[in-house]
Amino acid sequence: MKSIFKKIAIYSMLGVMQLGIGASVIEASPQHRDSIPMQQQYDRQEQKPNQPERGEKDRQDRERAEKKRHEQEMKRRPHETENQWHQRQKGERERHEIEFRKIRENR
Repeated sequence: MKSIFKKIAIYSMLGVMQLGIGASVIEASPQHRDSIPMQQQYDRQEQKPNQPERGEKDRQDRERAEKKRHEQEMKRRPHETENQWHQRQKGERERHEIEFRKIRENR
């Protein structure tokens, strides 16, 4: 009785896998003539006025996150001495400048 259920489960999984592979092959085929070509889709996105590009928005988000992180790192921690705090701030300023250069170069 157990072997019958195992066989049913295995064959049904194989059938589902075949259906999945078949569906992906059909979707990947070049027979879809009624859909919009990719180049036209990109042209439509570029024609939207007054919207920052996706890369520009990503850059702004990364800058905002870096500024917030930098502010947190520049605050003095309760266990730090004055000297340790100033050394950490100096290293953080250098790291922050390097990170900002990377963000702005990747425009």
